Amino acid sequence: MGVLRSLLFNLFFIGGSVPLILMMALISPFSEELVRRGAQMWAGWFVWCADKLLGIRLEVRGRIPQEGVIVAAKHQSYYEAILTLYLFHHPGVIMKAELRKIPFWGYLAARHGSIFVERGKAGSALKSMLRQAKARAAAGRPVFIFPEGTRVPVGSAPPLKAGLFGLYAGLKVPVVPVTLNAGLCWTRGFSKTPGVVTVSFLPDIPAGLPREELEARVHAAINRDPLTAEVRA
Repeated sequence: MGVLRSLLFNLFFIGGSVPLILMMALISPFSEELVRRGAQMWAGWFVWCADKLLGIRLEVRGRIPQEGVIVAAKHQSYYEAILTLYLFHHPGVIMKAELRKIPFWGYLAARHGSIFVERGKAGSALKSMLRQAKARAAAGRPVFIFPEGTRVPVGSAPPLKAGLFGLYAGLKVPVVPVTLNAGLCWTRGFSKTPGVVTVSFLPDIPAGLPREELEARVHAAINRDPLTAEVRA
């Protein structure tokens, strides 16, 4: 049953995504607002397909920030990566530069205002990331980062990458930690597991903290149980 659900999901989601992405690519030179709306529509299609075809329902706890803060989230799966476009009005999402090479999608992600980071080029990558992030935050857009740097298995809690503190020190804005359990449903294999994905937005961590304290607080927050953690009011 799980394999059949997954086949139907891929058929419907990819089948619906291709014409939408091509249409967005055609209109993107003329309207950034239409690109933003198209991105939300695409992410909404993903969430709908996951719910109706895979039996994966989304539950969001806490207030979602739409202002110019840093949002630092746990990263367990592809699911929450697409949620960045569904939950936020116009985020500046930090992602690896390789994704920009995806035909059409990478171009649209750049038009949407994604921040691409060249891994392996620490100094220049940080400067570029910070410059772009400052522009997004100044425009009142949340800057979204997966501070662990990559997807990790459920239950894994690796140390955070240096980019989070570089961003925090440069932007001088609060951090909103996000904990989730998407990896329980959205597994790395082809077949997915029906259930509820809980995404919890936790209380702000204020600007101006020393590095060790900031990283300790974010690390503890994003590794909390999303079902029981105190959420953002």
